[in-house]
Amino acid sequence: MRTTKDREEPAPGGNGSPGALSRRGVLKGTAVTVGLAAAGVAATQPAHAAAAGHSGCDATARMGGNAITVSVVDGALRWSVQHKGRTVVDTSALGLALSDGTVLGSGVTVRRSRPGGGRTTWSPVYGRNATVTDHYQEQRWDLRDNASGIRFGVQIRAYRTGVALRYLLLDEGTLSVSDELTTFAFPDGTTVYSARDENAYLPVAPGSIPVTGTSTTDNGPLTDLPLTATLADGLIACVCESSRLDFPRLMLSSVDGQPGTLSAFLMEHTARGTGAVETTSTVTTPFATPWRAIVIGSSHAELVDNAELALNLAPPNALTDTSWIKPGKVFRCELTTAAGLAGVDFAEARGLEYIEYDAGWYGPEFTTVDATTPIAAIDLPSVISYATGKGVGVFLYVNRLALTDADSLFALYKSWGVQGIKLGFINDGTQTMTNQITDWAKAAARYELLIDMHDDVRPFGYERTYPNWISLEGVRGNEQFPTATHNVTLPFARNIGGPLDYTICYGQSRDKTTNAHQMAMAAVYYQPLNFLFWYDKPSKYANPANWPGLPWFNAVPTTWDESRTLAGSIGEYVAVARRHGDTWYLGAMTNETSRTLSLPLSFLGSGSFTATVYADGTPGINPYQTPVVVSTRTVTSGTTLSVAMAPAGGQALVLKPS
Repeated sequence: MRTTKDREEPAPGGNGSPGALSRRGVLKGTAVTVGLAAAGVAATQPAHAAAAGHSGCDATARMGGNAITVSVVDGALRWSVQHKGRTVVDTSALGLALSDGTVLGSGVTVRRSRPGGGRTTWSPVYGRNATVTDHYQEQRWDLRDNASGIRFGVQIRAYRTGVALRYLLLDEGTLSVSDELTTFAFPDGTTVYSARDENAYLPVAPGSIPVTGTSTTDNGPLTDLPLTATLADGLIACVCESSRLDFPRLMLSSVDGQPGTLSAFLMEHTARGTGAVETTSTVTTPFATPWRAIVIGSSHAELVDNAELALNLAPPNALTDTSWIKPGKVFRCELTTAAGLAGVDFAEARGLEYIEYDAGWYGPEFTTVDATTPIAAIDLPSVISYATGKGVGVFLYVNRLALTDADSLFALYKSWGVQGIKLGFINDGTQTMTNQITDWAKAAARYELLIDMHDDVRPFGYERTYPNWISLEGVRGNEQFPTATHNVTLPFARNIGGPLDYTICYGQSRDKTTNAHQMAMAAVYYQPLNFLFWYDKPSKYANPANWPGLPWFNAVPTTWDESRTLAGSIGEYVAVARRHGDTWYLGAMTNETSRTLSLPLSFLGSGSFTATVYADGTPGINPYQTPVVVSTRTVTSGTTLSVAMAPAGGQALVLKPS
């Protein structure tokens, strides 16, 4: 299926070359200087001369069983990926197309080869683990395009957790990019989990991604990232991007005549279809493109534990003071003063760090472009003052239409005592919007404001660089009451790329899951800003005896010292244990099939632990009617738990030293 901007690339020759590829354009017009030094490109070992490209040569980076190889065959760039000798990505194309017709990658000479590597340990402000190891081997090729003489490069890295590559534009000046020619040729029998915007995941062959889009959006057989692929031999891989700066967002597309191959597609429209169409991108060179990362797991559970790869590839923390950045749980209030005050009391009583006034607090969000004056029903100074006195922070929602002068708006909110903002209907996609999103994160940091970006925004590791960007959506949300199958797909797909805002709907009659399933989300998903009790009022929980899951939500944190995925299979089930201090929190979830998991607790320390178990009771007529049954038992590191779950059910456990 060819899309609206298809054009043909000349078929490259050589062994294993993919033949003629359908392609299209991209990129922008706003140049922002991103030098290679700022992007972290540096040779860690002496450079070496390499053979001319036409004779065929290759270089491989290896780490922990993962190997990524870049090669030149008859002058054309190729790449491939293996895991312990098994193919993850077969021989695939590399290259960039420039707006003047130059194709970087179709006729090249290797000028220098720069092997390198690194090993550091760093501590995120918040995360899945208290420390992260950044250990890799890399190869960097400096290349010359034979036709134009343009100098460029390819940088590849191998980690224990996966592999990554990016392009380097080495000449000084500017270049206008019209397309990225990277392809991903998966082995026969691969299934990819395709989803665009807020659609549900669809397991399909790479060549069968459905055509989506409208007259005002990118149109074609396109899927968003992160994109997870299950391989016929049991491996699982997730394609992500990291360090996307001054560049459009990457999507992947099916390719005509190549049923196992996906090709890069740089977005020309915003995801929401408003704003300028950008068919080319002008960048100031030297310039490093975003990383194209593949997180790899020998098992589905291992994939989840390898999700920090995108963070390791992102620029380091740019903030000198992060003491004001506090992850936490949030309660959304109705749009009155009384509801705000009651929300503060509820948050204080239930161990929640924040309340939020959502869309409408300053008027109808799509017709009100001034987000500086609350509606008459909300005495915002009184609510903020009351919340501050109780140790509770306040978030405010802002539609993008009210962000014409974000710097002034954020300064005002800081003067009010607001601690966070939730931005709505963000137009991610084009180079201009990438720059806008990163500018908003920087502006919010200047005024010590947390930021949560909503709608079709996709992760690229920037929560490491600006950790005040604490959450984002970019997913079919739980407020749409999706299936249990969708919920147990997310840990292996969207959540691999970065944190997600996935509102937990406990005790909702519209849920297609049990309450224990909803509870388990708080441990299974990585979401450092966790909205709880969505659609609810504090009065609903006035009698805690009716809601046995409340103590779990009171106690469960949102940032972790250690995380371990105990079991999992995409779209079927998942079990994750996370430690905060000396206490472990374990969540298990299943799809519409009831099942029992046997989970060894060998990760526990010495001594005994008291396990408080929140489990599914006798299944109700509908999953949401299944009661939560609470029990306690003593366990040790030698215990194997039998975790029984009802259809669309789950379990949540607190494991505390006795």
